[in-house]
Amino acid sequence: MDHFKIDQTLLKSIMEDLRGKGCTLSFEEVTRVVNMISEEVIHRYVDHLISQVENILEINPHLAEREILEIVAKNVVEYLGAEAASIRIYDPGREEMLSFGSYPPQTEGREEAIPFEDTIAGEVVKTHRSYFVPNILKEEKYRNKEKVQKQGIHSMLAIPISIPRFSLKDVDTEGSLQIYYKEVDKTFTPLEAKIAEMLSRRVSYVIARKRIMNLQKLNVTKDKIVEQIFLKLGKREGIKMREVFNLVVPELVDIMRIQRCSLFSVTEDRQQVILEAGYPEIQHGIGKTFLVKEEPYIDAVVNQTGPFGEFENEKIFPAYILIHNPQESHLLPSDLKRFLRAQQIHSVLYIPLKVNDAVNYFLAFDAQAHHRRFTEEELEIFIFFGKELMKGLRLEKMDDILHDFKNPAIAVAGFAKRIQKILEDGQYLVKKDKVAQALDIILKETSRIQELALTLHGEGREEVVDLTEKLKRRFLINQETLKELNRQNIHLVEGELEPGLTIRCFPLHIERVLDNLFNNATNAIPQEGGELSIRAYQKEGWAIAEITNTGQISEEEKGRYLHGEGRGRGLHITSRLVKLMAGKTEVDSKEGQTTFRLIFPLAK
Repeated sequence: MDHFKIDQTLLKSIMEDLRGKGCTLSFEEVTRVVNMISEEVIHRYVDHLISQVENILEINPHLAEREILEIVAKNVVEYLGAEAASIRIYDPGREEMLSFGSYPPQTEGREEAIPFEDTIAGEVVKTHRSYFVPNILKEEKYRNKEKVQKQGIHSMLAIPISIPRFSLKDVDTEGSLQIYYKEVDKTFTPLEAKIAEMLSRRVSYVIARKRIMNLQKLNVTKDKIVEQIFLKLGKREGIKMREVFNLVVPELVDIMRIQRCSLFSVTEDRQQVILEAGYPEIQHGIGKTFLVKEEPYIDAVVNQTGPFGEFENEKIFPAYILIHNPQESHLLPSDLKRFLRAQQIHSVLYIPLKVNDAVNYFLAFDAQAHHRRFTEEELEIFIFFGKELMKGLRLEKMDDILHDFKNPAIAVAGFAKRIQKILEDGQYLVKKDKVAQALDIILKETSRIQELALTLHGEGREEVVDLTEKLKRRFLINQETLKELNRQNIHLVEGELEPGLTIRCFPLHIERVLDNLFNNATNAIPQEGGELSIRAYQKEGWAIAEITNTGQISEEEKGRYLHGEGRGRGLHITSRLVKLMAGKTEVDSKEGQTTFRLIFPLAK
């Protein structure tokens, strides 16, 4: 054979070995027999081996890694004529060898974890070499002898499994594939071990292909998330979290069949969390607050108290909490369990989002599907999504603040001009009270501008404020704005203004809401002029402020206004802040007039 040269020394060695066993063949005869074996037997043997390798390489990379390893074990068992095989993977954190499947699949009698030290599987991982056990009953490192005895298994070959890390954040996967035989005192040939090792090494190709596909999917999903956010940024009105949620959450459906998704922020004192945004928004009470210590699941997410690990109804880790049996979980209160049962939710995932090692936000996902675990790549997408939402939330607040700078800036400019004119006319002594009032307004409005800027880092503290006084003061400021805008044909009317309508809120929030409503009302009044009026009163435990302007809107526009979807950004800001204050809005439009009504619970 020209293509397969037989070593002459090897042929002579075979001839001498046969002669020693009583079989006398000439050198030419031995050569002929070896050539026949090469052409017929080895050809078929290698062909069969290649077929087995191809079977492994063709394993579906979309399967879980455990399933891939079990298929490899099946191929090895069938090819080597073994009885069974089991797989153990090394967990460096626990320093144990964890059961990672078997063939045939077995659920009874197999220890979930065995020690790394002084075990066959641990020795294989340490040495990266195969371990031969001709007789299990005589092997000190094999502990569970009774089980294999009952199954009629007497010998074993353990071969290393090694899957190199695929990225900087990964670690190498090390393990042992243990192949069991019925023979007692089995003699393992070097060829048998080498073939088993070669077949097990092919698994690294399949796992690598799987991880390449996972990384590709990860990057595609990340790109879609960023693309949708930047798509919103490119629009003139800036970013709105409601729209971001509606665009991005459907991109996550391939990972988790999501019914609901929520973003919570943690207050500065870390005593409460606020529901900032949700998908779908209609199912969420945006602005609702929850006390951290009264909700075990929130306490676990925000304060990272532990204990950590896998438990019967949930998995609790610093990076995530997965509740896969909500109705039995000790983390969820009874009212939330009832809600989840009504919505047929079977999995709840919480992703904490940290800023300077403290949880400042977290995401909650509700799914009707039964999810028991997520891959590292899937969790990375959720965390990436959360971090982009954190950026989006800050951008939304920045856009809102920039929008709301306008009103106090116009007021400051207007009252400064008024003082300047009084001084230029030499009327300071005559109009001293007006100058004092103007200076007071300038001082307070510049303070408001400063407070607006600081809201990026926190909202300050809630206070009890007088809604009537806030309405009257913002009405006065708006009067100056009208002068600056040269809208002298708008008639201002103060209606019923009941005193003492106290509400609890961040003072800056109610001021921003009133400014935006006055601004919208002014813009809605026709150019030929009209009327702008205010009214404040209480009704059945609610404090109510009304702003009425000349001009009528359609029923369709009323619906958009109530959901903060009118033109421009003002109504979006108003809608979000009113929800944060636990209030609600109403719009009436008839007989040529439109009334926007703010309704807040009276402070107790």
